[in-house]
Amino acid sequence: MLNIIILAAGQGKRMQSDLPKVLHPIAGRAMLGHVLDAAQALSPDRIVVVVGHGADQVQAAFADGQLAFALQQPQQGTGHAVMQALPHLLEAQDAGDTTLVLYGDVPLVQADTLRALLQARGAGLALLTETLDDPGGYGRIVRDAQGRVRRIVEHKDASAAERAICEVNTGILAAPTAALRQWLGQIDNRNAQGEYYLTDIVGLAVRDGVPVAHAQPAAHWETLGVNSRVQQAQLERIWQAEQARRLLDQGVTLADPARFDLRGALRCGRDVFIDVGCVFEGDVQLDDGVRIGPHCVVRAARIGAGAVLDAYTHVDGALVGAAARIGPYARLRPGADIGPEAHVGNFVELKKTRLGRGSKANHLAYLGDAQIGDRVNVGAGTITCNYDGVNKFQTVIEDDAFIGSDSQLVAPVRVGQGATLGAGTTLTRDAPAGQLTLSRPRQQTVAGWTRPVRKG
Repeated sequence: MLNIIILAAGQGKRMQSDLPKVLHPIAGRAMLGHVLDAAQALSPDRIVVVVGHGADQVQAAFADGQLAFALQQPQQGTGHAVMQALPHLLEAQDAGDTTLVLYGDVPLVQADTLRALLQARGAGLALLTETLDDPGGYGRIVRDAQGRVRRIVEHKDASAAERAICEVNTGILAAPTAALRQWLGQIDNRNAQGEYYLTDIVGLAVRDGVPVAHAQPAAHWETLGVNSRVQQAQLERIWQAEQARRLLDQGVTLADPARFDLRGALRCGRDVFIDVGCVFEGDVQLDDGVRIGPHCVVRAARIGAGAVLDAYTHVDGALVGAAARIGPYARLRPGADIGPEAHVGNFVELKKTRLGRGSKANHLAYLGDAQIGDRVNVGAGTITCNYDGVNKFQTVIEDDAFIGSDSQLVAPVRVGQGATLGAGTTLTRDAPAGQLTLSRPRQQTVAGWTRPVRKG
């Protein structure tokens, strides 16, 4: 049986924010969310989140996560925090039952590292440690002459000799659940901080003859915490670089891995190219041969094989078909569905609109709540007038229609197959198939008219 406790009660004063520290984002997701992702990958029987500062906000942000919450108020150290979680843990059935302790402001620990820690626990206690060139501020791992862990000493309580130790405690540990309950009842706060240190259980385990093992993270950044905006920004870039590295390993071409941001999940086919300054949010799929131009934003979308997004294109909740070309400066809003080989050009916006195979809207158009067939040409300046101030209505344009420039289609309205709308038409009734429809006043020239001149 596996219990997981996540400590998330800290205020984070150095963040200079009203938002609880663990809700600040890394790669578009709250730090606590990252930790929960790693925790849930282990298939635990119970997850308990210890909250304190901003408890209501934290609980509201993760209300649908099937979590238990424990309140730590006031905050009196890590040991005190874990004590608050004890009533929520599932009772141990045997010595193999484990409680894993994680931290909501250490967001990038990976599930594989946690699995290694659980494996290392065996029948005892396991610590996630790290060896640092500059261990300043961290608790030190004190070992005996045989290399066995004897205790952890916090930096403020350490002697000069102990401060010279480079192996440090990350705070993450895996303990036998029944023994953890006993040890927490025996720690005190007689230390420089006046707090209950979770690390004191190490000495108690040694006293009880419980073996203390250790594991180390696969990457140094897994155990980096966030206590300030500077550290948040540093960890953001570290994580973005790691995500870029993983994409490169999969065969994706990034024009500059340092100018790339992924704030969700990105799945790529073969021979995908991504230019500089692009941002990907939510669940995005790029099929084989997709090319993304510079400074595009793609959110919750699928881009079909061989499609091209030119510079500064925004795609949000849309589908782009194979070999389509979008942009530059185009905007696809939720519900846009671009067919294969279609073109959407500069300063064209689509919302809840299907643009069929080979159709084109190349310049300065708004197409909302529309069904547009195959091989349709939509001229510059065309607008589907889909909103009457209260309700939305649909425009239907059938295959092979030609919509002249500067046309307004006042929905609900239908343009028949192969129909042509002359430039400047305001369409308020259906246009019949195969015919030319116009709605222009007769052109005239006013004789004797003179341009006004400035008075005075």
